[in-house]
Amino acid sequence: MKPTLIAALALTLALPVQAQQAPVANPYLRHVPISAGPMTLPVTPAGRGTRPYEMSRIVPPAEKEALLKQMMPMMNLIARMDVKDVMNLMATKYKAAPGLSFDEVKESMELRANKLNFKKVGESPMWKDIQAVLGDMTAPRMEVYHYCDIAAGRAVLQYAPEAIVYLPCRIAIMEDADKNIWVLTLDWDVAWLDSISGKMGVPSELAQYAKDIRDKMDEIMRAAAAGDI
Repeated sequence: MKPTLIAALALTLALPVQAQQAPVANPYLRHVPISAGPMTLPVTPAGRGTRPYEMSRIVPPAEKEALLKQMMPMMNLIARMDVKDVMNLMATKYKAAPGLSFDEVKESMELRANKLNFKKVGESPMWKDIQAVLGDMTAPRMEVYHYCDIAAGRAVLQYAPEAIVYLPCRIAIMEDADKNIWVLTLDWDVAWLDSISGKMGVPSELAQYAKDIRDKMDEIMRAAAAGDI
């Protein structure tokens, strides 16, 4: 299974922390920088929301920055990536079949979404804004569509209201530099949780909702890329 950046982050955070133990010398890691001091996770029992829709505490920017700096040596062991690599890793995408027009891909997407009772709640024609606001008439066509499963959305927000920043779900259709058409979304695959003891506390019902959403979105995107009716 292709790992996601989210999965890598979660696995890193799941590693046991030896707060009082000095790092052991390893000749194979002599060129890997060692963070100063033990890793401090942004988790405090008193600051975590436990009731439905209860927000957890604000993690200050300095605390986030310190955590990311401590993580970087471990992340560098996984791969050396730039921002393009990270964005590519976090996306699920399918190339449309040759000969399909943008509108045909969009029509197939909407038909399959309706069949699966996945409600479309909005769309953003970004390419038109680029043309109108920036005067850039060379930008390829790109549009973002917003979908919602209201029952799943409620379950997610009851557990972690901060997750609203990821909602509703989005599927994009865009042309690339060579006028190929692509269907893309954020990779919602949470199967990697199975490899972590306790699945990071995710309730089984919520995990099932996440799987159902991911499966529906994947079917919609595959149908769109294939031009299925």
